[in-house]
Amino acid sequence: MNFTLEIWRQFDREAGGEFETHKVTGIDPESSFLEMLDLLNAKLGRERKRQVAFESDCREGICGTCSLVIDGYPQGPKQVTACQIYMRDFVDGATIKVEPFRNNSFPVVRDLVVDRSALDRVIQAGGYISTTTGPQPDPNSMPISPAVQKEAFDAAICIGCGACVAACPNGSAMLFTGAKVKHLNLLPQGQPERETRAVNMVEQMDAEGFGGCTNYGECARVCPQEISLDVIGMLNREYRRGQLAEKPADRAPMTTQ
Repeated sequence: MNFTLEIWRQFDREAGGEFETHKVTGIDPESSFLEMLDLLNAKLGRERKRQVAFESDCREGICGTCSLVIDGYPQGPKQVTACQIYMRDFVDGATIKVEPFRNNSFPVVRDLVVDRSALDRVIQAGGYISTTTGPQPDPNSMPISPAVQKEAFDAAICIGCGACVAACPNGSAMLFTGAKVKHLNLLPQGQPERETRAVNMVEQMDAEGFGGCTNYGECARVCPQEISLDVIGMLNREYRRGQLAEKPADRAPMTTQ
């Protein structure tokens, strides 16, 4: 198979960028999209040209680091991670546009690589549980209903790839944040921080420059783990709950004019 690639090239954060056109030929239809990029880079290396920078790790659809926008779709047009897109999914001879995630909170590092550490800082703000050393209680001493287990695990499968942010017209990270809050707040182990988790994570999300949710639903449509919009509803409820649970002394004083 033969393809024409229009690839975003940007040397670093400060430099401007533009699309470059490259031809790739003789591509095996069973090759993954990232394997095709490997072949392009091998060709560029032989020609002593700068290779295309892109992220990859597991190449098994688990880690989500392969954050590419392919033909306008974050992570590609199949609602899977970019490494699970195969060249047989495209028409032979097609022109394919490849670019990095577009969001002010995901600055471009080089070419197709973006800095998604803003999501890590949202996690650090509250996406964890308190643990202590020493003997721990028997897990069977905290029974959890199957329905709650299912809800928690359906949210916990979020891999934090950031496709939801890239797809949202507002650049919102509510689906990601909601998934992290929901799976922790439903389980007994997550109760000690429950009153503050959603408030702290939403405040950090806002501080990172992510936009607000207006229920477009594009985030759920592109999520490779098929996280439901329900997590955003729970995030909103938990945020209000956390605000109401704050002590009066902790609230900002009201001002009068």
